[in-house]
Amino acid sequence: MEEDLDIVQEENAEEFYERKTFIIDKGQEPMRIDKWMQARIENATRSKVQKGIEAGFLTVNGQQVKSNYKIKSGDELVWISVTNPDYSEIKPENIFLDIVYEDDAVMVINKAPNMVVHPGVGNYSGTLLNGVAYHLLQQNPQLIEEDLPRFGLVHRIDKNTTGLIVLAKTAEAASHLAKQFFNHTVIRKYLAVVWGNIEEDGGTIDANIARHERFRKMFTTYPEGDKGKNAITHYKVLQRLNYVSVVECKLETGRTHQIRVHMKSIGHTLFNDWEYGGDRILKGTIYTKYKQFVDNCFAICPRCALHAKTLGFIHPITGKELFFDSDLPHDMQQLIEKWTKYTQHKPLEE
Repeated sequence: MEEDLDIVQEENAEEFYERKTFIIDKGQEPMRIDKWMQARIENATRSKVQKGIEAGFLTVNGQQVKSNYKIKSGDELVWISVTNPDYSEIKPENIFLDIVYEDDAVMVINKAPNMVVHPGVGNYSGTLLNGVAYHLLQQNPQLIEEDLPRFGLVHRIDKNTTGLIVLAKTAEAASHLAKQFFNHTVIRKYLAVVWGNIEEDGGTIDANIARHERFRKMFTTYPEGDKGKNAITHYKVLQRLNYVSVVECKLETGRTHQIRVHMKSIGHTLFNDWEYGGDRILKGTIYTKYKQFVDNCFAICPRCALHAKTLGFIHPITGKELFFDSDLPHDMQQLIEKWTKYTQHKPLEE
C-alpha cells in the first residue's frame, strides 16, 4: 500500500527530542489526528498520543490542536517525541541537587563535576536524573514517566562539565522548552580554558559535527557540510595567559561535545580534555619546571575545563525571559589563578 504522507524533516536536539514533520497528501480521508499519529509512532497507545497532543508536542500548521482534530490535505504536522538510544530505567535516589531556581513548571540545577546527567550504559545510578526523579516524586508521588518523559530532561551537559541545566516539571513545560531548543532561542554561554594564545578577540565557528569515523566515542568537524549536523559556536577571548586562553563560548546550536570539538578544530583544545588530547602539553616550553607546573594544573582541575555559566529561556507558563548566571567552580577558579600568577613572571615563549 502506498504511504499517505511525506516525512520531510527529522532532527535531534541535544539527543533527547526528535522532531518529525509530516505533510498530508492529497486524497487522504479525514481522520482523527490521534488515531492517525498512533499508527505512525512505534509502540504508541492512543492514551500516550492524546497526552502528547494535550501537552503541545504536536502542532498542525504551527498551531496546537485537540485530539479530535481531523487532518486535511496539505496539513503540516510537527511531532516532538523523546528519543534516547541509551534509555534505561530511572530509579529515584536521594542525591543532593544544587537547585538554583524552582517553581511549578521548571527547575534549574547547577550540576557538579563528575556527575552523569542521565542513566545509560555503565552509569545506572548516581546520575542527576536519579536525583531529579526522587525530588519530583517527593512533591508528587503519583508522577510516572508516561506523564513526564525522562522526568523533564530536555538537554544535557557532559559528565565532567559543570554548570546550569534546566528541567521541566510538567509535560507542557517540556514541550515548550524542547521547541525553544529546536528553534535555537535558548541562551547558553560557557566558560572554558583552552590551550594556546588565541590571536583574534573573538569569532564564529560554523562546522558540521558528526561521530568520528574511526573513534566512535568521539566527534569531529566536517567543514564542507557534506556530513553531520550543522553546528555554530560564537567565542570571545576573556583572558590570555601565554600558553592558555580563557574564552566565553556562546552556543547557537547544541550538538554533543560541540564546544570541545569546535575549539579543537581551530587549534585550541580544551585544557585537560583527555578525550580530545587536552590532557598533555600542547603549548609551551620544554623545560622540566614548566612540565611540573602544568602537571600541577592538571591536578588542580582534573577534568575538562568547561563550565555552563549562563542560561536564558522563556518561561513556559508566564512567557517571561529568565536568565541565570553561576559562579565558576572552585577547581576552574584555582586553575585560572595559577596560570595568572605564572604568566606574571614568565614571558611568552614558543
